[in-house]
Amino acid sequence: MDFDVQHHMRTLALRVPGHIRVGPFVCRFNPSWSNPYANYAIPDDHAEPNAADVRGLISAFRERDRKPRLEYMPACAPAVEATLAAAGFEIEDRPPIMACPPESLNAPKPVDGLEFVEARRDEDLDDLAAVQHYAFGEPGRPDPGAGAGARRIYQNGGIVVLARHHGEPAGAGSCSAPVDGMTELGGVAVADRWRRRGIGAALSAHLTGLAHQRGYHTVWLEPADAGVQRIYASIGFRPVGEKLNISLPGDSPIS
Repeated sequence: MDFDVQHHMRTLALRVPGHIRVGPFVCRFNPSWSNPYANYAIPDDHAEPNAADVRGLISAFRERDRKPRLEYMPACAPAVEATLAAAGFEIEDRPPIMACPPESLNAPKPVDGLEFVEARRDEDLDDLAAVQHYAFGEPGRPDPGAGAGARRIYQNGGIVVLARHHGEPAGAGSCSAPVDGMTELGGVAVADRWRRRGIGAALSAHLTGLAHQRGYHTVWLEPADAGVQRIYASIGFRPVGEKLNISLPGDSPIS
């Protein structure tokens, strides 16, 4: 499963217009958003980079005012971590990767007044983007037309869902474009006033079920923390591997 997940990650990175290759790394850059989670590199399978490769990687990030950072499955390229550590990179975390095939999905108890909308209208897309903006602690207000990013997800074959609780925007999430029958569940957010009501679990199960209905054989995700991991486990997700998030300290993106 590690190689399947990494193949999915790398394929989507290669579809991003801002991607470049540096030695044995594919670098995914977002020119309009400096958030480190939107700018990172993925090594090739079985990569064995040398010090010069890592220096080139660092330069590519710094030239774009981005924090040098990687996200990858270490089992797919075991030699990479030591070379990065020698260059000063430090581990952020080693989150589990969880997956749910169709037969494992366990729908939670319905939440009264909750409805799901596959966002297509500008109003729904902007509401979805606003829920994510505030839930993820982004500064200020969402930019006008912030829903354009979600629109690109469904235009590229993904699934984008807005949850409304008694008509009010309450949650948001998406499944990425599929690659060989796999999709990533991500961007799941619940507005502050609607938390601890089961909305996150219900939304995640709904998105996962839609992906299965459309023929995707596996939905995978990276839980944010142990508490979130327990929620995903309750709807049928199980650990299938480990991811490594690693970056160069002292480098911060310039907004």
